[in-house]
Amino acid sequence: MPNLKKYSIHARNLPAGANRTVRKQLNADAIFAMIKDDLKKVPDTRARNTRIALDDIFMSALAMFHLKDPSLLQFDQRRWEEPENLHTLYGIKKIPSDSQMLAALDPQDPGFLRVPFATVHRLLQRGNELEKMTFLDGHYLLSADGTGFFSSEAVSSPLCQVKKRRDGTLVYELHMFAAAFVNPHNNIVIPVCPEIIHRQDGSKKNDCERNAAERFFEHIREDHPFLKVIVVEDGLSSNGPHIRELKRNGFRFILGAKPGDHVSLFTAVNKAAAEGRVSEYHHIDPRNRKKVLFYRFYNNVPLNDSHPDLLINFLECVEVGKDEKIRTFSWVTDLPLTIDNVEEIALAGRTRWRVENEVFNTMKNLGYNLGHNYGMGKQNLPIIFTTLMMLAFLIDQTLELGCWLFQAARTKAVNKRELWERIRGHFRDYKVDSMETILRAIAFGFERRSLKEVCVT
Repeated sequence: MPNLKKYSIHARNLPAGANRTVRKQLNADAIFAMIKDDLKKVPDTRARNTRIALDDIFMSALAMFHLKDPSLLQFDQRRWEEPENLHTLYGIKKIPSDSQMLAALDPQDPGFLRVPFATVHRLLQRGNELEKMTFLDGHYLLSADGTGFFSSEAVSSPLCQVKKRRDGTLVYELHMFAAAFVNPHNNIVIPVCPEIIHRQDGSKKNDCERNAAERFFEHIREDHPFLKVIVVEDGLSSNGPHIRELKRNGFRFILGAKPGDHVSLFTAVNKAAAEGRVSEYHHIDPRNRKKVLFYRFYNNVPLNDSHPDLLINFLECVEVGKDEKIRTFSWVTDLPLTIDNVEEIALAGRTRWRVENEVFNTMKNLGYNLGHNYGMGKQNLPIIFTTLMMLAFLIDQTLELGCWLFQAARTKAVNKRELWERIRGHFRDYKVDSMETILRAIAFGFERRSLKEVCVT
């Protein structure tokens, strides 16, 4: 039976510009190579007679998530049916089985995976691509929030949060606190290494989002000590302890604030407004001429009665549309508010939803399979897998921001899900030497060799 698979891709009558070279470091193959170099430095505490290098196992898991394989079984089938491209594209010398991958990754320290995130961020900085994400006087907006991504009554890990329902049923859940650099003027998000909300070693108590956020922001400042960051979060974060933590770590902030949660704050603002001490401003929304935006702002007001010494600046934005529907948004910030900057600060505050829609929603519903159980393990496996999944997402977003070839391939697909299908299809059907080859084939087409040339008897 002739084997028709794994034949080479050849260019055909390529249009002008198709032979343009990719950037030396901001391309998929260079990023894979640098991440593999980072993973080689992870200490391997396994027995000396292990046959598969730890970096090969990490890269195999990353390849599984980058190819958007829906299960370990599908990746294991790829190991047997399509090993050549795993070797050439991801630099994997020996491919582990699913059981080998689970056993090797479970005891690993997830903290080492912060290194490849920082590496990719540095590549964006060196290539002057991360600058595209700056907003408000050279700051980077970091949209952050927590989300649940796994829930089961039957399957669990020691890391799981445990909830007891009224009927006595135990529910095992996994949550994470995650964030991404965002910009109101483009749709790309650049994620950072997430913090899984989980039971700490030796603790019988559930972890909480506030503790995870504290660990998360400490890590971000360690990884990016000089980056000018404005943290954007929802109303649950606008409390005294969290604001003090942000200040301690050198972050600016724009945090949601609701009247029901900040009674004394809104009382003080309304009193100041009645006395004529609150500034007001309005304009037509330049992005939608049918909307009018009304602002009122007040600087140096106590956050609440519990923290009278913690002064913040208050901003409210009321949006009135053509149908006269009214939407109100309000924030507290440490940025001084003036008529000249309230439009941009309000626009920055409204990017808070980006982490939900363009990170969590994308990873749960658009191919990354966040929430699928790839393995619970007995130690750190869910953290390892979730972090590698986010790393795969970072690679894709980095290429969409800074690689013209990825952008060209992206325009040929109806949506990202179709792009992933095309990448998997080329990976499955052709023997290729690089991800660059696959992206060029998607973007510009290719020529199949004749059956006489490709059939292997």
